[in-house]
Amino acid sequence: MSPPGRPKGECRSAQHEGTPMSPPGRPKGECRSAQHEGTPMSPPGRPKGECRSAQHEGTSVSPPGRSRVRRERDLPEPLVWTFDGPFARCLADLEDTLRRALVMVGGVSGVVLLIDLSLPALQRRVAAGDALQPGWGRFQERLAGYGLPSLPRVRHLRSEGPLATLVIAYRN
Repeated sequence: MSPPGRPKGECRSAQHEGTPMSPPGRPKGECRSAQHEGTPMSPPGRPKGECRSAQHEGTSVSPPGRSRVRRERDLPEPLVWTFDGPFARCLADLEDTLRRALVMVGGVSGVVLLIDLSLPALQRRVAAGDALQPGWGRFQERLAGYGLPSLPRVRHLRSEGPLATLVIAYRN
């Protein structure tokens, strides 16, 4: 019960002295925190199951009873191969593997490619007498003929490892 002189419904804590807890006439479903004062929790017209955060506006959230982890598992694991040895042979093997993988996944429409090149391994191959050009340029020209949505992303790694790693991410 409010002490005499304090309007009914006002906050009793010293931190919020004199601020109304729930002003009369506020529509149901609105936030009652001071941080979100007067903003609706679920604006009219927004389909059920969409995210309510402004940061993630319009992106779907997991439906009730279905976890986000389970939904991510519906995507197939990326395919990963490593190649080591002479540079020209690695490029030929990489292209052959890519061609076989595209047949396996059923086309190029939902495919994204990443090629990791280990700079220390590449440096050793160059020191051993391997030439990077024209082999790399021809390899890229041949890849352009596959009809991929985009050329593969090439990432240069400063860490030790195999000369090349091919990663194929795809959707069924």
